[in-house]
Amino acid sequence: MMNAMEASTGGKPFPVVDKCDASRLRPQWTVVSDLDGTLLRSRSAFPYYALVAFDTGGVPRLALLLLLAALAAALHHLVSEAAGVRVLVFAATVGARVADVESAARAVLPRFYAADVHPAAWRVFAACGGRRLVVTATPRVMVEPFLRGYLVADAVAGTELATWRGRATGWVDARRGVLVGEAKADALREMVGDCEMPDIALGCRASDYAFMRLCKEGYVVPRTPVEAVRPGKLQKRVVFHDGQLVQRPTPLVVLLTMLWLPVGVVLSLARVATGALLPVPWLHVALRALGVRVVVRGAPPPPRPRTTGSSGAGVLFACCHRTVLDTVALSVALGRPVSAIGYSVSRLSEFLSPIPTVRLTRDRAADAVIIRESLAKGDVAICPEGTTGREPLLLRFSALFAELTDDIVPVAVECRTSMFHGTTARGWKGMDPFFFFMNPSPVYTVTFLDKLPHHRTCGGGRPSHEVANYVQKRIASTLAYECTGLTRKDKYRALADNDGLVPVNAKKK
Repeated sequence: MMNAMEASTGGKPFPVVDKCDASRLRPQWTVVSDLDGTLLRSRSAFPYYALVAFDTGGVPRLALLLLLAALAAALHHLVSEAAGVRVLVFAATVGARVADVESAARAVLPRFYAADVHPAAWRVFAACGGRRLVVTATPRVMVEPFLRGYLVADAVAGTELATWRGRATGWVDARRGVLVGEAKADALREMVGDCEMPDIALGCRASDYAFMRLCKEGYVVPRTPVEAVRPGKLQKRVVFHDGQLVQRPTPLVVLLTMLWLPVGVVLSLARVATGALLPVPWLHVALRALGVRVVVRGAPPPPRPRTTGSSGAGVLFACCHRTVLDTVALSVALGRPVSAIGYSVSRLSEFLSPIPTVRLTRDRAADAVIIRESLAKGDVAICPEGTTGREPLLLRFSALFAELTDDIVPVAVECRTSMFHGTTARGWKGMDPFFFFMNPSPVYTVTFLDKLPHHRTCGGGRPSHEVANYVQKRIASTLAYECTGLTRKDKYRALADNDGLVPVNAKKK
């Protein structure tokens, strides 16, 4: 016979999470939560398996996952939830290096997880100031970096991958199997040990009831569509992220991406070849005919006579850094080539570049000489951030450029893509332009700001760091971006566990 609680909740033994008054939750209370459909709005983990599959195995592994997705769904409904999870785990990880899965979990997945947090579940989870625990059927290696780093979970129990010599076999660890049903309850008992069971439990499906019944209170997250928590409301903001896929890879998005790939590859090769073979003054029209738009705003300065100016013949264009193609887009907007000065430019990008490229060494004195020599020959473009960024913020500007000339023109650049990011921190940077040009209709917007007035330059008595900060603020204001003090090292330590330094003779990165 149905008890009073089940009758009041439509047959479910727990009330919905909206009935939980977060204001009464005490700072010392503990909470345990499921992940998919609970802390996250989506009940399907397919997009996250797809991100791991593409990052660790590229197109072949992503195609395998898509082919097996229907089988996983059928097994989930007809056999068991665990059977469906086993198929997804196999397709996404078989043969992959565990280190690569861990890298994807740290650098790629958090951005997509952060955009999928359920507001009601997060309200309760965040209000409990004691231990925060998570139990999930998703492999622990995939979810732990996000849950610990961005939702401040104290402990995470998930399905464990079976491995051999540092690679995933595609199976799950036999000791506990897939973490569903009673396996979640066992995992919770193991995490808690001799301590009391959590005060609050959050779940979304009948298989969660096993661990929820162990807790003092339980709440179910309903299927009702809701807006995700805004990124700024989480414990930590996702500032740096990697991976090539722009959109959340649902099965439909993956299918469309796979269908587009042959066309995208051919189109990318045609666009790269056009840029490498045609003179810069012709590129604006040629690229537009191939679906690439370069939108010009502001007043591009005309070329200067070489005898003009006391600090060199050329103008220094100080740009924010979105992709390796920033300076190419700048040259297309100007209608003439400018020398691109940068760090860690791949040999392939140098070979294909339609404009002169000058490689810096990260030795301050040597780089100052290189930039002065380039300015003496003509206009140059430099990205003082030192590395690319994806989020609407600017990294700290290096002040070296401000010490070398007073003829500085700030340039705000933006790029819009729909399928693939044109940057990478962990992969081969030589492929960045190809990924950018694989997008159906990429757009670059180049905004020329007014030249710095003399009193704002080092020649006018300003310290170089003050000039650099001023340029950063002007560009950020134009783009409605945020200025930060973060640097290249911060980015690469977060994404690649290194300082982003690349030997001059390296062919990759």
